[in-house]
Amino acid sequence: MSRRCATEIHVPIDGRGDRAERVYRHLRDAVLDGRLRRGERLPATRELAARLGVSRSTVSTAYERLTAEGYLAARVGSGTFVALPAGIAAPVSGAPASRGAAGAALPAPRWRGLDDPLWSEPRPIAYDFSVGSPDPALFPHDAWRRSVAAALRGPALRRAHYADPSGLERLRVGIARHVGLARSVATTADEVVVTSGAQQAFDLLGRTLVQPGDTVAVEDPGYPPVRQLLELLGARVVPVPVDEHGLRVDLLPAARLVYVTPSHQFPLGGVLSLQRRTALLDWARAHDAVVIEDDYDSEFRFGARALDPVQRLDGDGRVVYVGTFSKSMLPGLRLGFIVAPPSLVPALRSAKRLTDWHNDVVTQTAMASLLDSGAFAAHVRRASRVYEERHALIGREAAALLAGRLEAVPSVAGLHLALTPDAGVPFDSVRVAEAAAIAGVAVQPIPRFAVTAGSEGLLLGFGAIAAEDIPDGTRLLAEAVGRTHPG
Repeated sequence: MSRRCATEIHVPIDGRGDRAERVYRHLRDAVLDGRLRRGERLPATRELAARLGVSRSTVSTAYERLTAEGYLAARVGSGTFVALPAGIAAPVSGAPASRGAAGAALPAPRWRGLDDPLWSEPRPIAYDFSVGSPDPALFPHDAWRRSVAAALRGPALRRAHYADPSGLERLRVGIARHVGLARSVATTADEVVVTSGAQQAFDLLGRTLVQPGDTVAVEDPGYPPVRQLLELLGARVVPVPVDEHGLRVDLLPAARLVYVTPSHQFPLGGVLSLQRRTALLDWARAHDAVVIEDDYDSEFRFGARALDPVQRLDGDGRVVYVGTFSKSMLPGLRLGFIVAPPSLVPALRSAKRLTDWHNDVVTQTAMASLLDSGAFAAHVRRASRVYEERHALIGREAAALLAGRLEAVPSVAGLHLALTPDAGVPFDSVRVAEAAAIAGVAVQPIPRFAVTAGSEGLLLGFGAIAAEDIPDGTRLLAEAVGRTHPG
């Protein structure tokens, strides 16, 4: 089926030389590298000549040569279309051909070496125990489709000006109500800033709170992108150990800021006790510090009622609460939020405006509709039941197949389970993960999330794997453990 050319065609023809040759070479290269796709119709010779400011005969000569070589095909009464010479496969990518040089423009030294395949587009794998991935099959497609359609018909796209950097008021009201009811967060819409996922929230907070040379504390093992971000901002980042009860508050240094995941420590899964939460606030008060509370997957709980967030216990306005819809909905929506003390909101609004001005208003409007209608709460309830079954199944399979080598860390929330070696058992987590990958099983070794050596174990996510695949996936993982650690 033929189609019109999807874009304007520009040919660089300035300077001396044969212009027909330049048009020929440019169009030929565009066909070969996929910018011009098979079946696309090219502009008529008269039209392209007018666009380029050359004679019609110049374009006709180029077209005739390309047609003779098989790159184009002329159809009487229809026009000229892209073809490919016999034996040349259609290009996979539509990107222009490389210019050849590696590039003289280099990033600042602090940005070199940060690219990590862990955060790249995932490749299909038979048994995917990836961490932090919700199940797209559970996404409320029908409710979302209706909400987006309504947003497209509404006033969101008819505005002639940019939207509020803090986010649409309707969404901020919905978020404040949701976290107030579901998580007992004490806030109003005026204290909410909508972000492009939790990662932008951390970026905005780092920009507004941290100056080069400031000491900041992070959990170890913990979430690498936060540590890397703070280092890029010039902070002196101090890793602080965690145990089965979360962050070791007693080991915190004097610091400007601490990043913590109290409800479900990432990656081990411990819950920060009420005693430690109180001690954390005492520490923050003593050091005039700020606490960033990342409540990244608190919607999915499988045990007793969660403790009140640290933000709820804060009487001084030192705690900043960060949430995201990436785990409860889909990461691709890029929706997160900050609940900040009023003293920080103006700076965060300015940082958001200078970063990307504001989030997509259609997505914001659709999410607000789901919150208002109760569809989001219904989705979370349905998804929680599914994830609770997978959580229990992984726990049983791991206990049966990996006993004596790995033990599950008790966990009552989230989308993954941490397995750590039994005391005194040597274990090479990276080797196991590599061996498992060969067998078609994706798991993450805990050392990838640690700064200091000594943290071993594996993370098994259950958002991206169907329940019926968990037993076989766990069996293959156990076989990989046996191959790498015989005896």
